[in-house]
Amino acid sequence: MTDGLVLRRQVCFALYAASRALTDVYRPLLDAVGLTYPQYLVLLVLWERDGAAPAVSEIGAELRLDSGTLSPLLKRLEEAGFVRRRRSTRDERRVEVELTDAGRALRDRLADVPARVAVSTGLTEADLVALRDTLTRVTETIHRQKEQ
Repeated sequence: MTDGLVLRRQVCFALYAASRALTDVYRPLLDAVGLTYPQYLVLLVLWERDGAAPAVSEIGAELRLDSGTLSPLLKRLEEAGFVRRRRSTRDERRVEVELTDAGRALRDRLADVPARVAVSTGLTEADLVALRDTLTRVTETIHRQKEQ
């Protein structure tokens, strides 16, 4: 019988170590424009939805972040001039987030980041797509099970 409690056999540790390693690759690329990795993720959502002014809650749902984590990120992005937050005119409980011109321009400056990160993994494009799809399936399955 093999011992299942060996660190190198743990999927959780492999995911944790890979996540940290990837974040380390992103760090200098994002430091160059004054962003943290979580701020970059918020901007990815906003760039996809440019013009839609999603609510803070919608961004949080997309990133699986609660408002206590997301609000300080948005505040710093706003202070840096990349986003603007405003109360909805239709529902004052809803805070909407929109990109500023500087936030839109940042997209072009960071356009090569995914390719640079991909190269650093040593994986082929097909391997990266398969890995992403597998991790997405794992995440969705776990969240579905939690909701039941």
